[in-house]
Amino acid sequence: MSVTTGRKAEVISEFANKPGDTGSPEVQVAILSERINNLTEHFKTHVKDNHSRRGLLKMVSQRRTLLDYLRRTNEASYKTLIEKLGIRR
Repeated sequence: MSVTTGRKAEVISEFANKPGDTGSPEVQVAILSERINNLTEHFKTHVKDNHSRRGLLKMVSQRRTLLDYLRRTNEASYKTLIEKLGIRR
């Protein structure tokens, strides 16, 4: 369910604005999207896992908040990010 260290490093390097950037909204949204996708796959086999479903909903709302912030501050970055990640909005 969690993102492996190697995969997380790949995501960070792909979406970072500069070397060593791990806290920018783009990176945070990308990591959350990876975790959300992993949990979505988990629910295909474990349908009744409602405790993890609550965590999924919290992650989705956290990602939504970060995306709203990014949209307010940097519209171009927001558009490229949702296009790269395939998030519909």
